[in-house]
Amino acid sequence: MDNNDILIRLRYALDIKDQDMIEIFKLGGVELTKEEVQKVLTKSEDSYDAEDDDVYEDEDHIKCTNSMLESFLNGFITFKRGPQPSKPGQGQTNKPDRSIKNYSSVNNVMLKKVKIALKLTNEDVIEILDAADVKITKGELSGLLRKEGHKNYRQFGDQYARNFLKGLTIKYRG
Repeated sequence: MDNNDILIRLRYALDIKDQDMIEIFKLGGVELTKEEVQKVLTKSEDSYDAEDDDVYEDEDHIKCTNSMLESFLNGFITFKRGPQPSKPGQGQTNKPDRSIKNYSSVNNVMLKKVKIALKLTNEDVIEILDAADVKITKGELSGLLRKEGHKNYRQFGDQYARNFLKGLTIKYRG
């Protein structure tokens, strides 16, 4: 599952309109026009190259890079929860650290950031996965939400990610 596919499924599951997509990208620090957003929301015919983080563009498709996806997810948190108040002495440059280090961590970061944006509890995430016929324990979920490199970290595979997005669709679209 590539980053464009994640955006397409997330947009559908949460019924996000084009104008909201533009706003969410803008809140994450990426300026896109409506046409560019629509090109990002198309499936590519090429396979996804995990090492290539350049913006791939042709007439009908723009490849969503890891940094672009993370910017969208950060903007989505701000869109849903409002801007985070700046701490005294920090100034205005309050850019979040990049969590997506490589392609294998994309799904884990997506899970964490969607969970934050929608104010989901661990029980909510378990129910969402259960709606897609995936049984997961609190301990397993805890491993998925850990930082990469932690001894109990577990990778959130593509099949889990697809089922999580399917469960979101069931919950938010009926």
